[in-house]
Amino acid sequence: LDKDGWNARNLQIYSHAGTHMDAPRHFGVSETSIDEIPLESCRVKAWVANLENVPAGSLIGPHQLNTSILKNLQPGEGLLLHTGWSKKIGTDAYRNELPRVSESLARWCVARQVSLLGVEPPSVADVNNLEEVTRIHQILLGSGIIIVEGLTNLESLSSKLVDFWAIPLKVSRGDGAPCRAFVLSES
Repeated sequence: LDKDGWNARNLQIYSHAGTHMDAPRHFGVSETSIDEIPLESCRVKAWVANLENVPAGSLIGPHQLNTSILKNLQPGEGLLLHTGWSKKIGTDAYRNELPRVSESLARWCVARQVSLLGVEPPSVADVNNLEEVTRIHQILLGSGIIIVEGLTNLESLSSKLVDFWAIPLKVSRGDGAPCRAFVLSES
């Protein structure tokens, strides 16, 4: 500012850093890149599942979802898994002991036509298990489910149903991108 009269800096960032969205090309289910995901798909009515009591490293199944979600989730709606895991950012546990989406929950989301699945950990699956992380991502992304990982502040939501937005950076041919995720209103 003192030298040139303005502030500017270069950014170099991993496409799956912080709160981010995965594109289908991330796990090879199609060539669809992050810049090709329609913005209207990035806004959904989403159910917030309170799963704060799930143990570290556990697999989350559909049986753990609130009864109102199981009965009322409609095709095209989203699902946000509030595990409280964002409180572990900066610890080894955040990446290495994360609660994760089971294959049965992934297939449940597909069968119920969930449009977007959001989680607090850095991934929907164990990042240290290539077979698991590939399988879960391919099930979800291969069925057109948008994945948003690294969410924070879900504990501040008081409603079970929210107007959720996740807007990714428009990275040309990107396999994913950091995104701004927010709730515009609570139902």
